[in-house]
Amino acid sequence: MGISFAAPGLILLLLLTACSLAFSESDTIVVGGSENWRYGFNYTGWSLQHGPFYINDKLVFKYNPPSKNNPRHSVYLLPNLWSFATCDFSQAKLLANPQQGGGKGFVFKLTNWRPHYFASGEEDGSQCEDGQMKFFAVPLPRWGK
Repeated sequence: MGISFAAPGLILLLLLTACSLAFSESDTIVVGGSENWRYGFNYTGWSLQHGPFYINDKLVFKYNPPSKNNPRHSVYLLPNLWSFATCDFSQAKLLANPQQGGGKGFVFKLTNWRPHYFASGEEDGSQCEDGQMKFFAVPLPRWGK
């Protein structure tokens, strides 16, 4: 009739293992799919169609280096929803400059359960405002596929 003290410990161990598995799996997602990261594509719509995103997923930003035929693109992490909505880069963090999107692209890993606001800050912010080169992701814990 005795209850084992090992049972609660076993349950805790199983929960911790499940939590670590929930945060260990990941997908690699090319932002924009075959459209890559370019001016004029609706990335907010794309993210809504291709989400949800999960903690530890890797977002790949691919874009051509600037040339006579290719405009400059970048990747910024904006600090909050207001900055995202108004394309205010004054406190944004540059993640990838115009040279870093070539080849295999720039990879950003979603490590925190919080909103991540991404945008291109080139052309004095017009790529964000007019070109729709912005989207947000709120990664969720992955509880198995």
